Amino acid sequence: MPASSDLIKELRIDRSAPAAPGPARGRRTWPWLAGATLLAIVAITLWLLRAEAVPVRVAIAEAETSAAASAGNSVLDASGYVTARRIATVSSKITGKVDEVLIEEGQVVEAGEVMARLEATDAQAQQALAQARLEAARNDATRAEAQLTLARQNLARTRDMAAQKLVATAALDQAQGEHDALAAQVQSARSNIRVAEQSLALARIGVDNTIVRAPFAGVVTVKAAQPGEMISPISAGGGFTRTGIGTVVDMDSLEIQVDVSEAFIGRVKPGQKVEAVLNAYPDWRIPAEVIAIVPTADRSKATVKVRIAFKERDERVVPDMGVRVSFLEDAPPAAANAPVVTGVTVPAEAVVQREGRSVAFVVRDDRASLREIEAADARDGRRRVSRGLAVGENVVLAPPAELGDGAKVLVEQGQALRD
Repeated sequence: MPASSDLIKELRIDRSAPAAPGPARGRRTWPWLAGATLLAIVAITLWLLRAEAVPVRVAIAEAETSAAASAGNSVLDASGYVTARRIATVSSKITGKVDEVLIEEGQVVEAGEVMARLEATDAQAQQALAQARLEAARNDATRAEAQLTLARQNLARTRDMAAQKLVATAALDQAQGEHDALAAQVQSARSNIRVAEQSLALARIGVDNTIVRAPFAGVVTVKAAQPGEMISPISAGGGFTRTGIGTVVDMDSLEIQVDVSEAFIGRVKPGQKVEAVLNAYPDWRIPAEVIAIVPTADRSKATVKVRIAFKERDERVVPDMGVRVSFLEDAPPAAANAPVVTGVTVPAEAVVQREGRSVAFVVRDDRASLREIEAADARDGRRRVSRGLAVGENVVLAPPAELGDGAKVLVEQGQALRD
């Protein structure tokens, strides 16, 4: 049996031998496993947070500005009406029965566009007769020219024979006379052609007079005749004859006319800045300016008429609307062209109805805040907000039904929020 000392030596650990690979590798890789697990937890948490957020599109509430500079305080207020400088009751040039009416109230027409047609049976018959007379005149001219050609040839032969003393002088005179007579007939036939052509042109005008066209571009405000009615350019003395097809107004010629008291006319001058407010839209301030002061006074009212031009065209302005105007004092040159902020506008889809109220959602710090607002009707895809929003705020477009006050939102990629 081996000695005890040998047995003890066998039980000693040889530290110079390489360590076993299993346990050491486990001690080196566990920090990596822990880090990967932590990243997975964070990713899952972020995904859950994003899943809870409502995806939205946003837009920025913009300032509504007016090109009219706030020139200063009003030096004079007056009332008047919107009028059109170009307005026409369109009628026909002839008396006739209406066959077709092609207009309706509110229709936009271009210059020369057909508004109505009258019965054209008689006019078309006159045109056909004039056309036939022209063809007959041309045929007569053709026959006369052919006879003249023959007479010219006969005259030449007779002249040669007379030179050779083969015919009497009387034969030469007769040939010359026939030639001259036929030449006169040709000239008469050509004149008849010109007369027939003019008659045909006149007949075509008669047919064209049965068509009523718009004298200029505008909007039809009155439809005055119906098919089957008689129409005339002059009054028929109280009968059933109409004097017009309809009324056309050039909307680009709209202006304001006000009567200013003689005592204050000195405060008004051409080119002066004016602020106009229509009675139909009391919150809408329209920039305008004085065109002219009509150089005559109304002795019965002790007023002077003033013409005022709109500086902005808008389809809401129509003739005969009541309007209040304020004549403004001059502003310093530096501020003369500065735009005036008149309100806040947002895209129309940003305003929704919730429980009978007009509301909008404002995004701030990834949260949606419900705002009750007062908004005007949509115009050109935008709505004017008079209460509840400030310029520069981020509003949600087409808020989904599940979006509530304080809900977390996720703005779509590519859209930037304004702080």
